[in-house]
Amino acid sequence: MTKKIFRSIICVSVVTFLACFVFIMGILYDYFNAQLISELKSEAVLTEYGIENYGEDYLKGLKYDNRITWIDSDGSVIYDSDADAASLENHAEREEVAEAFEKGSGSSQRYSDTFAERNVYYAKLMDDGTVIRIASSQYTVWTLLLAMIQPMIFVLIIVIILSVILASKLSKKIVKPINELDLDHPDIDGDYPEISPLLKKISRQNMLIDRQMRTLKRNEEEFTAITSNMSEGLIIIDRGTAVLSCNRGALKLLGKDEAKTGESVFVLNRSENFRKAIEGALSGEHKETLMECGSRIYQLLANPVYEGGSINGAVILIMDVTEKEKQEEMRREFTSNVSHELKTPLTSIYGISEIMVNGIVKPEDMGRFAENIHSESGRLITLVNDIIKLSQLDENSVTTEREDVDMLALAKDAAFRLKTVADDNNVTVSVSGEKLIINGIRSVLDEIVYNLCENGIKYNKPGGRVDIFVGVENGRRVLKVSDTGIGIPQEDRARIFERFYRVDKSHSRKIGGTGLGLSIVKHGAAYHNASVEVESKVNEGSCFTVVFAENK
Repeated sequence: MTKKIFRSIICVSVVTFLACFVFIMGILYDYFNAQLISELKSEAVLTEYGIENYGEDYLKGLKYDNRITWIDSDGSVIYDSDADAASLENHAEREEVAEAFEKGSGSSQRYSDTFAERNVYYAKLMDDGTVIRIASSQYTVWTLLLAMIQPMIFVLIIVIILSVILASKLSKKIVKPINELDLDHPDIDGDYPEISPLLKKISRQNMLIDRQMRTLKRNEEEFTAITSNMSEGLIIIDRGTAVLSCNRGALKLLGKDEAKTGESVFVLNRSENFRKAIEGALSGEHKETLMECGSRIYQLLANPVYEGGSINGAVILIMDVTEKEKQEEMRREFTSNVSHELKTPLTSIYGISEIMVNGIVKPEDMGRFAENIHSESGRLITLVNDIIKLSQLDENSVTTEREDVDMLALAKDAAFRLKTVADDNNVTVSVSGEKLIINGIRSVLDEIVYNLCENGIKYNKPGGRVDIFVGVENGRRVLKVSDTGIGIPQEDRARIFERFYRVDKSHSRKIGGTGLGLSIVKHGAAYHNASVEVESKVNEGSCFTVVFAENK
């Protein structure tokens, strides 16, 4: 703005100087021209007086500054101060002469052949009918301007120098208050009332921008708060793969400490699935894929972002689906195991029944075959019942009402029901502790105690023990079932609660069971907001502790 004002002042100064110079020259030229006419008139009057009194001799005795011509009434030249009168043509048709004959006086102006000079004529009719004409030469305006070009240039240079100095100071002085304006709080009644409308508009615009910024900041804080607390990862990138936004969830899932705004998203992860998903989104496709990071499995959703019909970036959502995938794998494994476990007794029942239908069985063997059918049917029913129990616990669909259950009495009852099995395996079962009331589903709690106790008996050694304790231990309400059995290897402890998982498959086949007991224990405990702890040493025994939360 300073430069613009500076240039404007210089231009105005130069143009003003030139305009004034031309205007003054014009005024002076007109003034001197009028003055010249007046002098010519005075000289014509004096000449007329002289001729009337002295005749032609008066003219011959004058020293001439201007040209004097005496013209007869017929237009012929009687006398001329600059030329031989006889050699001059008739002047009757000259403009000033004709006007003098007609009106008593006349004047005219004519340029020379080079237009460098202008001749001014004045003619006056005398009493004897002759005309006296006075002529004077005068330089034209352009001639005068050309003659004054050198001093004019000098003056112009002086004007430009002064203009530059003054314009520089003046432009800085003009702009200084504007540069010092506080645009956040403009002084509307300041040094320049002319810009008050602009300052008012700036003030209104500032208030609007402040409101918008507050709204934007609030929205950004809300967005940050939402995305920061998301367990899912959220990444926003531009069409050049530069990171625009990345929440803590994404950094945690991808194992990074930070993501610098503007750096490529591929710095966070360089796996093939990640790269293909982002490239697909930036090409306009919706991409959904799985990728593995260490022991975790992530689902990756990448969607393009459009602006004005063109792709301007992409949004990437990362979700940890490790548990979901594991559950899906467990579901498939469970389905496969269920099919296998159901197929075994059904095949046995079908084979035995087919032999009996075909009459191949001897009458004395009929009882043994019927006993086998009964045994396999019982095994099948037990398996189906266990599957139903697990499904109910998984789906939280147990319909029995909760009640206060004495866990000590429940443990004693389970030990009593398992006494025959314990005797058959030469295992001693003992119950100790104190009355412990748990508000829950009696049948589910009974399954927990029964299955733990049954496993302690089945996986024990001849002459071994199973000890059941119910009560408060270290400030915790617990059901503890410990045995002196074969124990559980360290590498198998993480999987013993999986459905149909067996540590020793050959031993399990000998002792029977569905392979769902500990799964029922784990899910039943979770249903009652309890946890299961396991301690075990191979060939020394195991201890299962169910820790119950306080009743609410």
